[in-house]
Amino acid sequence: MAYFLLRLEPPRPSFPFDATEAEKALFSEHAAYWLALAEGGRAIAVGPVFDAAGTWGLALVEAEDDAGARALGAADPVIMAQAGFAYTLSPVPSLILRP
Repeated sequence: MAYFLLRLEPPRPSFPFDATEAEKALFSEHAAYWLALAEGGRAIAVGPVFDAAGTWGLALVEAEDDAGARALGAADPVIMAQAGFAYTLSPVPSLILRP
């Protein structure tokens, strides 16, 4: 298994502070999706990052390869809904984990 960082880019720089009701509902599905992956051991850490340049989402995952990691992002409800979100994938060649 290998580790990957999936960075979720929002549909606009002001997101999530101006999220519509539809986006809020979609994010409930997004959270449930990643919670299930965390409980199953595929997602190591998931959450928002309030970067000075703008908010983005972090998903640190374990997968067989790039294709497996990309598939996790592609199955996210916010991606499947084609609501303007997009993931970028970066391999994490080594990772120190707490016991």
